[in-house]
Amino acid sequence: MSSDATVRVEDRVLKLTNLDKVLYPEFGFTKGEVIDYYTRIAPVLLPHLRERPVTLKRYPNGVDGKWFFEKNASEHRPEWVRTMRLESPGSSRGNETVNYVMVDELATLVWLANLAALELHVPQWTVGPRGGKRDPDLLVFDLDPGAPATVVECCRVAERVRTVLDDDGVDAWAKTSGNKGMQVYAYAPAKDTSEYAKAVAQRLAKEMPNLVVATMAKAARTGKVFIDWSQNNPAKTTVAPYSLRARERPTVSTPITWDEVEDCQVPEELVFTADEVLERVASAGDLFGS
Repeated sequence: MSSDATVRVEDRVLKLTNLDKVLYPEFGFTKGEVIDYYTRIAPVLLPHLRERPVTLKRYPNGVDGKWFFEKNASEHRPEWVRTMRLESPGSSRGNETVNYVMVDELATLVWLANLAALELHVPQWTVGPRGGKRDPDLLVFDLDPGAPATVVECCRVAERVRTVLDDDGVDAWAKTSGNKGMQVYAYAPAKDTSEYAKAVAQRLAKEMPNLVVATMAKAARTGKVFIDWSQNNPAKTTVAPYSLRARERPTVSTPITWDEVEDCQVPEELVFTADEVLERVASAGDLFGS
């Protein structure tokens, strides 16, 4: 029996392949279920992808197989998939430009899911209709725990980041990374978001030296939380809200409330799978940016 299908997504026709292929072996989660998740989460995911060039992390043979980042849109893409060619200074491959996929409709999201693009990563800036890069509109603090620290310690740091931003008159919100850590976001309070984020990270590293580090050195992170302010560099991307992650289970980078951050005492309290995220959205709506 074939596990391929031709489907209509709004006014587009797509051929989906290998729907029975298991992409998360320990969980038995198939490509068909990945496509189903992205289809159902699209109403809250698409607004956070719109006008942002997407970098894909593809796992054609599942989360236990070889994977690769993909910035350039596939040459075999459907003609209706919108792309945007942008300058790429400092590219490790020596490319002067990258032709990114722009995910602004459900069919494009389904097409990417069919490519086993499990993870979707985006910058903190958007592009205009003619490809002009706008100034960053978001600020992000990526909180990365060094073992034995976990997301629980990240929550304590996130609370402090929130207080600092609040003192500056800036509202903040949070999401899990879907991996080990979490991120705190805000609407960009300054033109140079990297410098602002760096100053906050360095301040907290001085105030909380037993818990926070603001330097890249991995040796300094043991048992502490690294506030990665460099994610605000325009060349960097961060996993998008509601993106799946390539873990043993189909976990999701999940928007969470500040009550959940404050109440977190064990890491499992902030681990959410695809089905759980769909239930959360059905009951609470989109918590990202609120």
